[in-house]
Amino acid sequence: MEFKKHFKILSISIGLIYFYFGFLKFFPSHSPAEEIAMHTLEIITFDLIPCSLLFLVLAAWETLIGIALIFNRFKKTAIVLALTHMVMTFSPFILLPEEAFQEASFLPSLLGQYIFKNLIIIAALMILWKDQKMTS
Repeated sequence: MEFKKHFKILSISIGLIYFYFGFLKFFPSHSPAEEIAMHTLEIITFDLIPCSLLFLVLAAWETLIGIALIFNRFKKTAIVLALTHMVMTFSPFILLPEEAFQEASFLPSLLGQYIFKNLIIIAALMILWKDQKMTS
């Protein structure tokens, strides 16, 4: 039973991170990830969809994941959406390596480190997924 409390803390913690960073994206120039996210979205969509619209969708996506995890609603869907988002956060390693790594080395830049730390969030989401499957 003690583990259930830990799972709730883990879910709320990830939810708060998602909510905070998603909410920041609703306000231009307030998100530290805005520039890289916009550049990545331009590349992924071949610049066919206005980035301002895509960025609002991303803001809503992250904010809704956060709300769902904080309030323990639609948890399976939130975890799937969060894992999908987390996988996509690694795309700059492939699409924009000059920004994700320092010069010609494989040493990550600050942006690369920011992306790489998402492995922890992915692991935590997988733990929540496993817990969700066990309690369903």
